[in-house]
Amino acid sequence: MGKKLRERGIIIGKLPTGAKNCITDVEGVQVGHVTLDYPLNELGDYACSGVTAVLPHAHNLFQQKVTAASYVLNGFGKTTGLVQVNELGVLESPIMLTNTFSVPAVAQGALQYMLDTNEVIGQTTGTINIVVGECNDSNLNSIRHCAVTPAHAIEAIHNATSDIVTEGAVGAGKGMVCFGYKGGIGSSSRIVTTGDKINYTVGCLVLSNFGSKDDFLAEQYTARKKQHQDTVAPTDGSIIIVLATDAPLSSRQLQRVIKRCGIGLGRTGSHFSHGSGDIVIGFTTARIIPHKTEELFETRLQLREDHPIMNKLFAAAAEATEEAILNSLAQAETTVGRNGHIVHAYQFD
Repeated sequence: MGKKLRERGIIIGKLPTGAKNCITDVEGVQVGHVTLDYPLNELGDYACSGVTAVLPHAHNLFQQKVTAASYVLNGFGKTTGLVQVNELGVLESPIMLTNTFSVPAVAQGALQYMLDTNEVIGQTTGTINIVVGECNDSNLNSIRHCAVTPAHAIEAIHNATSDIVTEGAVGAGKGMVCFGYKGGIGSSSRIVTTGDKINYTVGCLVLSNFGSKDDFLAEQYTARKKQHQDTVAPTDGSIIIVLATDAPLSSRQLQRVIKRCGIGLGRTGSHFSHGSGDIVIGFTTARIIPHKTEELFETRLQLREDHPIMNKLFAAAAEATEEAILNSLAQAETTVGRNGHIVHAYQFD
């Protein structure tokens, strides 16, 4: 694994990072991976893919929901669950990431995990909304073989920890390509402070798989090494951005914040291509919402819309997204996949 961006002396933005500089700086958030990296047969087919799970907290996600929202920058994507997230403003499952053709298998695995841990679902209460996001890893992965199984999704959830996030060519990011170089999983975080010295954390995790070599605004990141010229042919690609915070926000306010992730994406050189699935999923851990209550009213604490902290949260979302994307490049290693295809790591220094 390569060095993170800041270890290379490249600083993004003005706000301070959290202690781990990743999404798990938001207290309670956990991330788990399962990585597939092996030949499928003697014909050149190769499993170069995986699953990544993001859990808002370590407790029962169905019984203890969190406020959530999503935003589509460009809709060439095959996600599940986002319609209900935006309708009700809550998240009740892990956020699962994988390749395009594995969305059904990963949704099935996450569903089975949630059914196994919640006997009431579909019995004495309603159904559950499983959230899965995807990018196309078919340059390196023999995607038609659908090597990812429901068991891999369950394993990724069980693997989730609040440790520093493993980044680069891991989990769902194993076969992803960013700006023609090796992309994948990247993460970063920011701390914002109110005038009353109250701190809030914003954490971002990306699955980067977008852009051509010519799109990348590499010169602003002080790249000096000569790069490999045999990068993969440009495709529109995609990116899934997951934003977590502990700031007390409503679902509507949260959507306003996560829209600013697009600014961070654009700063790297992306223009949200025609065939790109650029999708943001956000949640806040500030308030736990019980699945069932007999109360007629509920009381919630949320930030004032016109308080200066909102602008800081906007800036944090943009900065953390930009750095997470760059960390996905900085942490990735040159990878060999199907039919001997090679995608080289980008050399920042």
